[in-house]
Amino acid sequence: MSGFKWYVLHTQTGFEARVKSSLESRAETAGLKPLINQVLIPTEKVSEVKEGKKRITERKFFPGYILVEMVLNDESWYLVRNTTGITGFVGSGNRPIPLKESDIESILRQQEEKTSKPKPKVEFTQGESVRVKEGAFANFNGVIDEINPNKGKLKVMVTIFGRSTPVELEYWQVEKV
Repeated sequence: MSGFKWYVLHTQTGFEARVKSSLESRAETAGLKPLINQVLIPTEKVSEVKEGKKRITERKFFPGYILVEMVLNDESWYLVRNTTGITGFVGSGNRPIPLKESDIESILRQQEEKTSKPKPKVEFTQGESVRVKEGAFANFNGVIDEINPNKGKLKVMVTIFGRSTPVELEYWQVEKV
């Protein structure tokens, strides 16, 4: 069956996963599963350090929104509109407007890239002051000289005995001052 298009649904923030499973089970129960191809919550992996341990968690790209690939007709539209947690389709007018093919391809590509390589939860900028939390230079303050996001490392200029010394550290070893 052709005619599948992607639509953006507005949901209650924090309830995206519950809304997704509710929509999928309601479609199954109502016999409309062939009209709803997939429901997607775009996420990315984020690395953070808590209590000295590096953890990788998932963060939503668009909190409060989910994407659904479906054939839009009166039955499927009614099913989606009356699913608990969905506040409506994103778009103007009475009928929902599908996403452009280029937009959905961009979102899917972005999700693929960001799921394979976790990015740090905290973003740093060059020239920013930081304090070293762990390692040989713990409790020293410094200024970020270089940022290497691919490796998750920073070059921090730390003053030791009155001299500025470059030190390569991982993101999780420093904190913003």
